[in-house]
This record gives sequence, C-alpha cells and structure tokens, in this order.
Amino acid sequence: MPDKNELECAVDRWSERLLVDGYCVIPDLVPSVDVAALDADLAADFEATPFCEGRFYGERTKRFGRLLARSPRTAAFVQNELVLGVVERVLSPWCDTIQLNLTQATAVHPGALAQMPHRDQDMWRGPTGEIEYLVNVMWPFTRFTRENGATRVWPESHGHRVHHEVAESSEQVPELDPGSALLFLGSTLHAAGANRSSEVRRGMIAGYSLGWLKTYENQFLAYPPEIARTFAPELAGLVGYRQHRPNLGNFEGCCPSVLLQGSAPGHLGARDALRPDQVEAVDAHAAQERGRTAA
Repeated sequence: MPDKNELECAVDRWSERLLVDGYCVIPDLVPSVDVAALDADLAADFEATPFCEGRFYGERTKRFGRLLARSPRTAAFVQNELVLGVVERVLSPWCDTIQLNLTQATAVHPGALAQMPHRDQDMWRGPTGEIEYLVNVMWPFTRFTRENGATRVWPESHGHRVHHEVAESSEQVPELDPGSALLFLGSTLHAAGANRSSEVRRGMIAGYSLGWLKTYENQFLAYPPEIARTFAPELAGLVGYRQHRPNLGNFEGCCPSVLLQGSAPGHLGARDALRPDQVEAVDAHAAQERGRTAA
C-alpha cells in the first residue's frame, strides 16, 4: 500500500499520461492471483452467458454486467486507490462527484471480428472536444495480445482531436498481463481486436463517468437497496446512492443512502444539497428577503 505522497505522485504521473496520450497502461497494479480468483468466481457466468447479438457487441463475444453482485472481489478493482485518484483528477473539472458507469465482463472468442472503432462518449449527445465524460479501465483476466483480440487504441485521438481524421495506421495494441490495467478516455478512439488465436480473451471493464450523466448500466437495477446495503458506504455512493449537488439523484428530496439504513420513514423532509457557491447565493437571497419582511 503506497503512502499518501507516493499515491499522489502516482496519480499525477498517470493522469498526465492519460490526458496527453488518451490512454495509458499501468503495469502490475494488482496481484495476478487476485485477478485469477475473480476470473474463477465469474467462470460459471462466462459459461452460461450466450453470445451477443449484433455486430457492434460482437457475435463471437460474451458480455455481462452486475459484477459487484456476482463476486465481492470486484469491489477491490472498482475501488483501486490509484485508479480512483486518476479518474477523479481527470473528471472532477466537470462534476461534483464521479459515478460507476458500468462493470462488464467480456470474453472474445476465436473467430471474433475486429470491432468498429468508436468513442464511448458518443453514447451521450453532449458537446465533444470540450468535456471528458468518461474514463474506462480494462482489467485483463488472460494475457491480451494482438493475436487474441487485445483492445486497439488510437493515441492522441481524444479531446479536441475528436473532430480530426485519425489514420488507421496510427493504432496501438497494448499487450497486457493479468494484474495490469489499460485506462483510456471516453473521447479516445478504440475497439476490440479480431481474435485470430485458438484461445478465449477474457477481461473486465470498469467505467467511471461524470456524476450527473445517465449511466450505461442502470446501477439501481443492478444493485437495488437490498444488495447495496451489503456494500461499504463508499462503494454504495459510487454506484449512485449519493446525491450529486445540486439535488440530483435524490429520493424524496434526501440522499438515496437513506434507503440503505433499514426501513426508510414513510415521510421524509427534503433537504438542500447544494454546492458552496449556491449556498452562498441562497443565503444572501434569504437575508435580503428577511430584510424586506422586517421593513
């Protein structure tokens, strides 16, 4: 476990790399035995899940979500301190809090075609080239190689460059070992590669987005209160059981974490959840109104 100064230095270093190149590979981030244990926990799900329908998801690819409910080991990956530090550094200029956008296990089988290059931020219809909406983290369960369909990325295709043409030949295919992680921005052009090998390429994606966006995976269906009650408070907040100021994502005008504290009262009093600048403005207005009333 790195000390606070070491962690801050690492967050600085990897955030800068991510923002310059649009992606980065952090080697040896977690022990490979932890990856193998999570892979084993999900083995039955990999086996039971049918192949995807549709050429974008991949007809020789399996995908499934709700990984925090399928294996408690997922939480350590989702809440990795360095990853969260980098994500918060990159996304915090545009949000009050980040949120978990998805957890998704993927298995790219032999014969899978290369996926169409795309940018994940295009799932939202906001302005591009100005805001970063998302950071994705790919955790390999098996070794990722060009031969078995490792993720392809196009360096410096992110940010304001989304409006520029990208040369197909500029792609990079980072080869990853279990325990390492590939981080890339939602504005970075990327795609799963073709699996020309005889092995299945398995891994997990954990995505983090601005806290005010609609998530790719409906977190409240994936983790309803009876499941979220088993999570640590920080993890429950990450999947959506907290408000994003001002007042977004509330339940009866209160933080939705009230649903994790046993039976919620039948009637709740709404409570402000405002940014400091908004509190200042509201207080100033209230003071002005009190003065008018007194007069």
